[in-house]
Amino acid sequence: MGSMGEPDIPKPWIATPLKESSALSKAAGCRIFLKLENLQPSGSFKSRGIGHLIRQSLLTHPTPDQTHFYSSSGGNAGLACVTAARSLCRPATVVVPFSTKPLMIAKIKTAGAHEVIQHGASWAEADKFLREELLAKDANGVYVPPFDHEDVWEGAGTIIEEFNEKPDAVVCSVGGGGLFCGVQMGLERRGWGDVNVLAVETEGAESLATSLKKGELVTLEKITSIATSLGAKRVAEKAFELGQMKNVRSVVLSDAEAGMGCWRLADDERLIVEPACGVSVAVCYDGRLKKLLPQLREDSKVVVVVCGGSDITLETLCHFRKKYAEAEKMATNDRGVPSTLSAPNGGGNDHPSEGCLRIL
Repeated sequence: MGSMGEPDIPKPWIATPLKESSALSKAAGCRIFLKLENLQPSGSFKSRGIGHLIRQSLLTHPTPDQTHFYSSSGGNAGLACVTAARSLCRPATVVVPFSTKPLMIAKIKTAGAHEVIQHGASWAEADKFLREELLAKDANGVYVPPFDHEDVWEGAGTIIEEFNEKPDAVVCSVGGGGLFCGVQMGLERRGWGDVNVLAVETEGAESLATSLKKGELVTLEKITSIATSLGAKRVAEKAFELGQMKNVRSVVLSDAEAGMGCWRLADDERLIVEPACGVSVAVCYDGRLKKLLPQLREDSKVVVVVCGGSDITLETLCHFRKKYAEAEKMATNDRGVPSTLSAPNGGGNDHPSEGCLRIL
């Protein structure tokens, strides 16, 4: 039992290493630290936010031993829901649209899902079915949203609690905004509200950048990016609010740059991640970071949240390397980095590419 008679429910996430990368530091021209969220039990940072929500539900539910968790995400959120629920000995059901890849369905089942149901052509249809047909008939059912919930943000914010000292900047990917909200709120809690935050998206999934540009919450017509984990047509209202703070800079990179970030990280640090994570890593290469934050010095400390993701295979990584070889030709100041030496077509040229960043 915990204090005051509170049940001692373990946290279904772990404290992850913060590893300095010599290769990425050389490429970026400052000290780059990787927060290895790919090592979480579910393979992504989602273990923190969704794990925290599930744990809080068990602490507050009148009959926690009867709870059943429900997620409508066929991606990392659904996998995190099942992984966390199973670690706390509770069942979890996931409803996925028919567009969900067999790889992710297999991973969710393998993680121990009570049931994986395919329904609808889109996430919205799968979510509606979950709410109306499953949750409505289960008095002990608990809905697990992928990103838009205070408990999710609070859980994601535990990343910042694990920093021993104040960084000069934090780089994180933005899909629906759960991670971004957690990072911003975590920095505020520690009195570090002036730390620069780069909120990174891909073209075709830039719901936050579009909203900030138009000055209002915008719903994208569709997601066209390969970074499907960033595929929220509309970010959380809280993410839009926090995105307007002075310390935040919204950055949009291409699918090619996201793919390049994936295979260069594999070369440089032996880490395999999704494009939704690779896009944040790509900021460190080829002079991008110094363009975004020209005030950085060689001893400046920048943390990149390696958010992870399970929808990736070696075959896909090789495909990215072949398809997006052109992205490597933008190389400027990082010759000698392992990924540059092994790059397709022998690496890049000596001239920075113009217009490779879109910054708000």
